[in-house]
Amino acid sequence: MRMFTFDLSPVAHAGIGLGLVLSLLACTEDPPKPLPAPAATEPNAAPRDYAAYTQLVAADEFDGSALNAQRWEYEVRDDWFNNEKQATTNSPDNLYLTGGQLHIQARRERLRHREFTSARIVTRGKWNFGYGRLDVRAKLPQGKGIWPAIWMLGANEPTVGWPACGEIDIMELRGSQPNRNVTTVHYGSSAATRQLKGSSYQLPSGSFADDFHTFSLVRSKDQLRWFVDGTPVYTITPADASPYPFNLPFYLILNVAVGGDFDGDPAPTEPFPKEMVVDYVRFYQYPQ
Repeated sequence: MRMFTFDLSPVAHAGIGLGLVLSLLACTEDPPKPLPAPAATEPNAAPRDYAAYTQLVAADEFDGSALNAQRWEYEVRDDWFNNEKQATTNSPDNLYLTGGQLHIQARRERLRHREFTSARIVTRGKWNFGYGRLDVRAKLPQGKGIWPAIWMLGANEPTVGWPACGEIDIMELRGSQPNRNVTTVHYGSSAATRQLKGSSYQLPSGSFADDFHTFSLVRSKDQLRWFVDGTPVYTITPADASPYPFNLPFYLILNVAVGGDFDGDPAPTEPFPKEMVVDYVRFYQYPQ
């Protein structure tokens, strides 16, 4: 610290010198620091009723003639998990847009060592979802061995792997049970310790192949809620699933698988193609 000396006359300069000393001493003190701002609460962290999510934040209405590359990318590969039998492609035979709708088709056709083709698209690294309500309106295929899915993985999946990133199955359907929708979460620190919890919802009449239905996931802090056409289906909290990775951002996946562990394999006589049609993907939050 720099030192100062002063010549203070007891009479003439007493008032001036004292004021100067006090002024200079004050300059050596640190200025007061502002109080830290309170931590911001992430939007929509608190749960609200299904109908409260009225603010459309982002959407894909599939109005164009091609997949929106700012939102989606294809996952193209020959070998998938769960003993599935399809190879996925970026061919317009397996995925195309028309009339404001996305069509994903599984076809019985040989591609290298696979006897079926299909498509799988993801929003990884392009369009992540936090707290709010995600709606996907779709019409689903049916038939033994057909496995359409609308689901999510944690955005940190490339670094921490599955299932540590968490998996949220908004909708899975066994083609042999076309009137029943399945919802599930997968979690755990490693594949060896993977756990799952879930439920299902059966339509009062008809099947999910007859018409479009809206599959919704509402995410709040420490809570997941599933809905079909606005009807509550299932709820998960950390009391049900631990470790609980579902408060972090997630990305979306749309695909149609063929065969495998979920619903077995299609019979040789099962007619193809099988098609999932997606009308829109919409993400809502409630006004803050």
